[in-house]
Amino acid sequence: MESNKKKGRPPHPRAKANPFSALTFGWTLPMFWSGLRKELEESDLYQPLEEHASGPLGDKFARLWEEEVARAEGKRTPSLLRVILRAYAARCMLYGFVLFFMECGIRIQQPRMLGLFIGYFGQDDQVLMHDRLSELKDKVMRARSNMTQPIIAQPVFLGKLVEYYSPDQKTMKPQEAYMYAGAVVLCSALNVFVVHPYMMAILHMGMKFRVACCSLIYRKSLRLSKTALGETTIGQVVNLLSNDVNRFDVAVIFLHYLWIGPLATVIVTYFMWLEISWAAVVGVGFMLAFIPLQAYLGKRTSVLRLKTAIRTDERVRLMNEILSGIQVIKMYTWEKPFADLVAKARKQEIKQIRATSYIRGVLTSFIMFTTRICLLVSILAFVLENNVISAKQVFVVTSFYNILRQTMTVFFPQGIAQVAEATISIQRLQNFMLYEDTSKPVPGLAEIQTSTKPKAKEVKEEPRPSMESKEDLETKDSKPVLDEPENKVAEAKGNGKGGPTMESAEEDDEELATRVEQDSRGIRLKYATAKWIASHTENTLTDLSLTVKPGKLIAVIGPVGAGKSSLLHVLLKEVAYVKTFCSDKRWIVLGTTLWYGGQRARISLARAVYKRADIYLLDDPLSAVDAHVGRHLFESCVVGYLKNTTRVLVTHQLQFLRDVDQIIILKNGSIAAAGDFETLSASGMDFATLLARGEEEERPAPEEKSIVEAEESMLQGSFRKRQMSIHSVSSVDNLTATAPPEGGREEAEMRSAGAVSGAVYGAYLGASGHPLMVALMVLVAVLAQLLGSGSDWWTSYWVNQEEDHPQTVLRTLDSSNTSGPLQYSSNFTQALLENAHFSSGLTRYDCIYIYTGMVVSLVVISLLRSFMFFSMAMRASTRLHNNMFSSITRAPMRFFHTNPSGRILNRFSKDMGAVDEVLPAALLDVLQIGLSLIGIVVVVAVVNFWLLVPTLFIGLIFYGLRIFYLSSSRSIKRLEGVTRSPVFSHLNASLQGITTIRAFGAQEALIREFDNHQDLHSSAWYV
Repeated sequence: MESNKKKGRPPHPRAKANPFSALTFGWTLPMFWSGLRKELEESDLYQPLEEHASGPLGDKFARLWEEEVARAEGKRTPSLLRVILRAYAARCMLYGFVLFFMECGIRIQQPRMLGLFIGYFGQDDQVLMHDRLSELKDKVMRARSNMTQPIIAQPVFLGKLVEYYSPDQKTMKPQEAYMYAGAVVLCSALNVFVVHPYMMAILHMGMKFRVACCSLIYRKSLRLSKTALGETTIGQVVNLLSNDVNRFDVAVIFLHYLWIGPLATVIVTYFMWLEISWAAVVGVGFMLAFIPLQAYLGKRTSVLRLKTAIRTDERVRLMNEILSGIQVIKMYTWEKPFADLVAKARKQEIKQIRATSYIRGVLTSFIMFTTRICLLVSILAFVLENNVISAKQVFVVTSFYNILRQTMTVFFPQGIAQVAEATISIQRLQNFMLYEDTSKPVPGLAEIQTSTKPKAKEVKEEPRPSMESKEDLETKDSKPVLDEPENKVAEAKGNGKGGPTMESAEEDDEELATRVEQDSRGIRLKYATAKWIASHTENTLTDLSLTVKPGKLIAVIGPVGAGKSSLLHVLLKEVAYVKTFCSDKRWIVLGTTLWYGGQRARISLARAVYKRADIYLLDDPLSAVDAHVGRHLFESCVVGYLKNTTRVLVTHQLQFLRDVDQIIILKNGSIAAAGDFETLSASGMDFATLLARGEEEERPAPEEKSIVEAEESMLQGSFRKRQMSIHSVSSVDNLTATAPPEGGREEAEMRSAGAVSGAVYGAYLGASGHPLMVALMVLVAVLAQLLGSGSDWWTSYWVNQEEDHPQTVLRTLDSSNTSGPLQYSSNFTQALLENAHFSSGLTRYDCIYIYTGMVVSLVVISLLRSFMFFSMAMRASTRLHNNMFSSITRAPMRFFHTNPSGRILNRFSKDMGAVDEVLPAALLDVLQIGLSLIGIVVVVAVVNFWLLVPTLFIGLIFYGLRIFYLSSSRSIKRLEGVTRSPVFSHLNASLQGITTIRAFGAQEALIREFDNHQDLHSSAWYV
């Protein structure tokens, strides 16, 4: 096998980076310069960091899981979450305290410093206003002594109004103002040098979660019992490694906001209270009213996530089985029926994803309008109490609301949703880890009895306890579209008559060809009963007894579905050591060299011979080779080289029956006849007729629930004969014996280079719907941004009018006080303060009505934009998936010979998951942030045209940084996708050959290979 060797890769620069380089990410510059000069290749990747190594991480999680299982024995269900917490809880909390310091310390102080700095520049006007209003207050107080009627005036109200406008900062010095400005810059610098390293560290921790869980899943998959293999599918395991574990990468980002968000809300509310008094409580209370809705939506997201995972498992399972039998599908032109199966599975999956996307759309829309609604409520509560709000107060309050928007309406609901989805994923992983192991005793299965027979003397056999009652070990199995042996489970059961036993002797360390016969091991099986699937009423094997003497060759024949391969799997299940197995499915681990069926058969047989075992279980190893080659292998190897070993040969090749010591004829799971060739021939047994007649008999197909029951019913007849057998029919086997493509090498995975082509964006937009619908959605998004920017501009306009409002009141009071004492009724004063026109001619209520209308319209348009966008995104996902599947089914067989199934499954699992969930969210962010940026630039230009000059300069700088960044990040992201495919290919190949792997004890070698694939992917992902 070919592994991804670390040798030859440069050491990771992060390992020896100094603190400054680690803080500023300076260690990444060589990679960026290299990416700027050329397209990055796999050889440019670094060795993985030691702490990223899949092997040690998997060992750590495996040890913790075993300890958790031991602690929970008989008391509770073992918890994978406890394992994760034991491994990383302390470090995770440390990162949480760092984030708390930033969110509740540094970020909250920044708007306060800005407010104080702005207050300095408005000080002269405020002092002038204070002096003018103080003079008026003196007039009011002097006039009070001359009042003869209690209703003449409202001095208390006017006094409070004057007191509100008494400046708190009239003694501020310039040095203090600039100190506040420096504090603002310092807060920004701390945000850069703390938050981004924190984000890298928390993502790093999530990556280690993922790598460790992937290693744990793979190791568990190699230990799954046949019962457990019937309860799961390759598609489910692939989905666990592609979608479920990826939840950790995102969930850790928002995890700490679940407790930081509420704390930040309390602190921010206090500081806003200092600015606008109790009006802050009203606005924050309105924001908190969204939390129950967010919690409900988060709960719905977790429910939908579980449903989506189940649907995705089903679709990936179908895809795996279709890829495994693509030659048969093409030969019988079954592309359309199978396309219908996949389309229905995809339709039900996309239904759940669409519902989840709509919920995310609602949560995303909160970003647009939550701050503006809360600001509206706060300003209304403040000014309707006849207070006059200033630009400084609005700026500070808006900044605080932006903090709350990020923590409570973006990160907090994202935390609820992502943690809920991660919890579902952990539960699914935990359920998988709780599947039955082959290393553990199987309830209901009689224990093996062994005896040792040394040459000189007999040693008394010490039998193990066996089951006294007859119990079935039953398992469930997902219905395969094509025959997949590894998807079925066989379990023997005790029946009160004695358990399966095996006669054995100690193995000598001698060459296979010179072993003495009496040192070999024989087989004795008594009253074995087995079934593959729990829902089947019929047993695959029923009360089957078999004795094979040491050094003998027996042939097991019978029609398809008779239980021949089931018999071998029962033996493999119970014989725990010194045996070997040659499957009818010629399994070769994936590498770069391609082999056709006959070559695979010979390699598989040679691998069994090199095992140098005492017992050989041969499951029709000669069916895929030519007749003369088969005769040579049988005579030279099976009969010749292995003559001193015990051999059980399952075969359809009747020409070999004369040369075997005993023939076992199976029919319907029982022994129909047994004896040597002469005895059976003398009894009138016609072997050819027996096999032909048996294959014409149909066995009833099992009833299983599936999302594609209706469509599968039209195909069940074609596969009915194969449901109860893991043997591949010879004609189908011969299909796999086609010659490999010229060159005989696996093609390297293709990836794009340079910038993403416009045709890619065009294809996505074209798949999303009619161009008019796309244009309408963009128009709605632009309208939403216009309303958002317009409401911001209107807030500024309204506040400016409010700041001029006291001067209007003072002029009115002065003009009415030209003669005599100051005498006004309370009604007159109230009306004067509330209805005095602004300098623009608008009243306060006019501004309120306009602002409210804009905010309400923004809410409606934002929600409409999100629903339209995600509806188009789901339509694009559906069409892209269907187009990709159609292309796969139309591809020539060369494509399948040169591309491993794991690579193709990666496109239909991880990549399709990114198109379904990640890409729409990213595109919506691009659309929303891009339009917001344009809106900000327009507002800046309206306020001060000359500010466009530094804006343009900064824009050019960031455009250059964008080119510098994307030149490498695109290549690295593509490498990350390419290096992920071997992980799935290796997993898929391992599960297909699980029986052979376990028979040869190759688990450790394959685990190391899997860890090497993960290490290469981790290197690309971390960069």
